[in-house]
Amino acid sequence: MELHITGDPDADKLLSDDAFALLTGMLLDQQVTMESAFAGPEKIRTRIGSISPAVIAEHDPAGFVEVFKERPAVHRFPGSMAGRVQALAEAVQSEWNGDATAIWTRDEPDGKEVLRRLKALPGFGEQKAKIFLALLGKQRGLEAPGWREAAGHYGEEGSYLSVADIVDPESLTKVRASKQAAKAAAKATKAPAAE
Repeated sequence: MELHITGDPDADKLLSDDAFALLTGMLLDQQVTMESAFAGPEKIRTRIGSISPAVIAEHDPAGFVEVFKERPAVHRFPGSMAGRVQALAEAVQSEWNGDATAIWTRDEPDGKEVLRRLKALPGFGEQKAKIFLALLGKQRGLEAPGWREAAGHYGEEGSYLSVADIVDPESLTKVRASKQAAKAAAKATKAPAAE
């Protein structure tokens, strides 16, 4: 199943074909638009000729930051995010033999175990791990028992809460609306009480 996240056919094809690219896009998905975050792996691949965890992990760190800064930038925070992508590449290379799919396939893990493995990755907290687990289940054919429960509300059918639910422009609009509503609700709870 082809992913349709970025609006760029080359970037979406890379995400569809390469599990590490998809994992990297998820890592980059903070403080930028989803489209920009998930287009990042294609920019990296184009600029260094590979999206392989081994190549990225071994890349000169200062040079990798420059790859991120090149316009259009891979991320608005090139220094910190380049370091995070290299840390993720190193983890996938050393712990999973360079095969990102092993994170969710090795030894036929259940949903809870996949979530635990994702949370162990550099840059993946609870929420990011749950969203990625939902993306694997909803769009990448993950059949790990209990993945929906492990993904929490992101795993619910028809929830339109995250990138896991984006399959076309209409679903992107629904996800954007739910994210804006969540931000507004969070802002409202932080507002100071009137005296």
